[in-house]
Amino acid sequence: MVVVSGVAADLDYSSYFAGPAAFLRFHRTALHSLPASAVLACAFAGAFCIWDRKASSKSSRAAVIPSIRFLPALAACAIGIVGHMLLDITTSGGVQLFWPFHERWFALDIAPNLDPWILLLLVAGLFLPHVVSLVSEEIGERKKSARGLRAAVVTLLLMASYLVVRADVHSRAIDLLLSHEYHGRIPLSAGAFPSASEPFQWRGVVVTDDTMEEITVHLTGSARFDPDRSITHFKPLESAALDSGQRSETAQKFLKYAQFPTASVGRLEDGYRFELRDLRFAADNRSPENIFVRVDFNSSLQVVREQNLFASSPNP
Repeated sequence: MVVVSGVAADLDYSSYFAGPAAFLRFHRTALHSLPASAVLACAFAGAFCIWDRKASSKSSRAAVIPSIRFLPALAACAIGIVGHMLLDITTSGGVQLFWPFHERWFALDIAPNLDPWILLLLVAGLFLPHVVSLVSEEIGERKKSARGLRAAVVTLLLMASYLVVRADVHSRAIDLLLSHEYHGRIPLSAGAFPSASEPFQWRGVVVTDDTMEEITVHLTGSARFDPDRSITHFKPLESAALDSGQRSETAQKFLKYAQFPTASVGRLEDGYRFELRDLRFAADNRSPENIFVRVDFNSSLQVVREQNLFASSPNP
């Protein structure tokens, strides 16, 4: 019950096959919200209870093993769903907790989508009890306690401690980014995004009056932070094409998703091209979450085409 309910919310990943607009609308929204989570928990708990009763009626085990009750089943399903949601909130992608009533994204930016250290902890917590059990059997020990219970508790505590440490390191990275000037420019806000392989390395984004700066932050003792090594993205000058692009319906929806939106306007042969990206994602990030907006105008600033695109598309 915990496993099935814990992975069910990711069924919304199938929206990827309907294109970037559908992925932006449904991924980590509908099935990851609190209202949908309550419905899923009740539905899975009820389904397991019905399945259990049907299975027990066809066997002789009903006289020995009692049927699954709804409330314990609901608790098990809720544990799986809440655990999934909490892990997704720690990532940079985040979730829309109050969809469809409120479209705010909740993201802590402290862990990557696939954290190898969390994965290693889970694998160790799963297999070490079996190894210990085999050793105990070899030396003749017999224990009546549930195998793996202690390892499960220790694993969960280690995971929680790891995420607390990452949250502290993330806070230190933000403080470091805000405490320096960048090519003589004062920072107004900053974000730090995790590296999958190195817990003490973060990708920093800093907003100044007229630029957005990208810089890698190393929080190890030997690393020296040099703000003048940042990559500068100049904000576009005010123009009618820029204003029209930002007011487009596609851009307005995207701005609710983006943490560090950056716009650009280019000249086409017979008009203009407006693009809106999120600097939360690096230029070489090929994940489906890295979506951007493109709006093409004619010379009269009438919209010819507006669309969401995956940055990983062959010809974005």
